[in-house]
Amino acid sequence: MSSPDPQVRAARNHSARSAARGPVVAVTGAATGVGDLLTRRLAESDEIKQVIAIDERRGEVSEAQWHILDVRDPAIAEKLRGADVVVHLAVDLDLETDPAARTAYNVRGTQTVLTAAAAAGVHRVVLCTSTMVYGALPDNDIPLSEDAELRATAEATGVGDLLEIERLGRRAPRAHPGLNVTVVRPAVLIGGTDTALTRYFESPRLLVVAGSRPTWQFCHVDDLVSALEYAALEKVDGEFAVGCEGWLEQEEVEELSGIRRMELPSAVALGAAARLHRIGLTPSPAGDLAYTMHPWVVSVGRLHDAGWRPQWTNEEVLAALLEEVQGRHTVAGRRLGRKDATAAGAAGATVALLGTAALVRQMRKRRGL
Repeated sequence: MSSPDPQVRAARNHSARSAARGPVVAVTGAATGVGDLLTRRLAESDEIKQVIAIDERRGEVSEAQWHILDVRDPAIAEKLRGADVVVHLAVDLDLETDPAARTAYNVRGTQTVLTAAAAAGVHRVVLCTSTMVYGALPDNDIPLSEDAELRATAEATGVGDLLEIERLGRRAPRAHPGLNVTVVRPAVLIGGTDTALTRYFESPRLLVVAGSRPTWQFCHVDDLVSALEYAALEKVDGEFAVGCEGWLEQEEVEELSGIRRMELPSAVALGAAARLHRIGLTPSPAGDLAYTMHPWVVSVGRLHDAGWRPQWTNEEVLAALLEEVQGRHTVAGRRLGRKDATAAGAAGATVALLGTAALVRQMRKRRGL
């Protein structure tokens, strides 16, 4: 007997999902990145009744019901009617985005989604931030409890936005009784991402600040997506971290990566980073350095209690990251083209990190200053 026509088979699968008694889940930022991956996963799940996908452009998941609009548009409330859960992933953490515009988008978008969800009768909103909100501090426990105080400041890229998103999330149930908020905090996210922490591994040398004790805990995007699915299915709630088991010390990272360190005094490293960022030569503020200096690994006990386990180890994620960034060249957080990288080399990295006048003059000349 011949197999059914693909369209017939797709229709049967859709009917089976429609008959499921699971939730209707809306995903913002559904066309790209983590949002796209989650939309695909939910659309294929027999535990999900329907997926509502929201973005400023249409994505490629044909099984989802698409709505094309900006998450800051109050009209989103009408698009969320009928949804049980909203997973809000329309958050901009791009290093190259103007910081003021990025904050305005992230805060207004989250405010609008939370208010619209309550107005539409949604009973749960899932927010995704980062374990960076705990802060990287020399006296942090290793690992931190998921209930640890959030001691981060707004000095690192996007962290101020994430702290504000979490504040809005805590306030929402008080302003809108009946609305529950779940917060998912991934560790250093790897897999199609571009952050100050992934660019750290694009440098010819790994900067180590003298006297610091870096520790590394990664989260592969596949594990984040499965954790978000757990949250969407309400298998876990509250505030929880997601990442690999345990952590890697800096020496282990250097051995596994084969990239040698360059050790600098704290005042030199922080001062150079602040100067280079202030004159616009690097996208990363000096606050980003703290996350390569001090521990900020977190227990993932709540997900474990819910039956979730990561599919990736820290060693495997680091290997995947190194493969992904192969051929990219970053100096002091600034990504260089191949020609620039050839000219700069490892010596150029040292010069940049020290903030010497030679590199500053070179960059200013290129920019016509």
